[in-house]
Amino acid sequence: MDMNQLFMQSMAKTRGLCHPDCEKASSEQEDYDASQHAAMVAVNLISSARVIFKLDSGYTEYSAQYLVDNAGKEDDQGEMDQQSSQLTIENLLQYMEANVWNKREDVQGEREQHLTVKDCLECAFKKGLPRREQWAHVGCTFKAPPFACHIPRVPMKGEVIETKSLDDALKLLKQQPVGARLHLFSPEIDRVGEGIYDGPSSNGSSYVGLRDAIIVAVDKSEGKFVATVKICYKKKTSFVKVCMSRMFVQLDGGDESQVKEPTGLLVDFCIPRLSVN
Repeated sequence: MDMNQLFMQSMAKTRGLCHPDCEKASSEQEDYDASQHAAMVAVNLISSARVIFKLDSGYTEYSAQYLVDNAGKEDDQGEMDQQSSQLTIENLLQYMEANVWNKREDVQGEREQHLTVKDCLECAFKKGLPRREQWAHVGCTFKAPPFACHIPRVPMKGEVIETKSLDDALKLLKQQPVGARLHLFSPEIDRVGEGIYDGPSSNGSSYVGLRDAIIVAVDKSEGKFVATVKICYKKKTSFVKVCMSRMFVQLDGGDESQVKEPTGLLVDFCIPRLSVN
């Protein structure tokens, strides 16, 4: 058995486990960051589309952390041919010394800007995706070793379709789930439960920000058109009913020049259009 086979075998045995320092840092993080949310939405969109278009026989989970580690970066030409990418005892010890025994802090903080769902989808189409169990967990604080390039990746072919139009998004939804961004307000999003999320309800509302999400269905409820949206908030994934007719104007401070155009709660729609040939 060669080193690559031993590496893959050890990964299978330690699936779901990580260093105690990483587990501690993860437990102290109230929510995933924007790049992690974008990557999670991207792999969910891909997994769903691959089932719908019969590219996978069942729902297959792909690695979101792989996209966090690789999206938005320039391609490494001949990455498998580089000396540091070879899985040898020497390279393994060098990686352990630099990243585990004398671990650098805040690896994720080195990224200059947050990833978008589009960034993540384009990375998947360019580089392929490993399955979830073959890569680190979402939020892992350890830098992926150079020899991780030997981990098998499922080829992905397609393009990213984007639209700002809700009407166009609804047309796309007839084919597959649609990525979107949801304006979050607290305490409304915390209290919505089985009800309908209607955005800000009072002067006590606090704007949380935009959160990547997935529209899975649109129905009529209580006389309103309501989208069923899959969202991860405070590390909990749930399905939230969102009012599609609600519009609001966000004010940045008291300056009237900062008043923005009216907007719906759901904005910035996209899908991965997969090539089935």
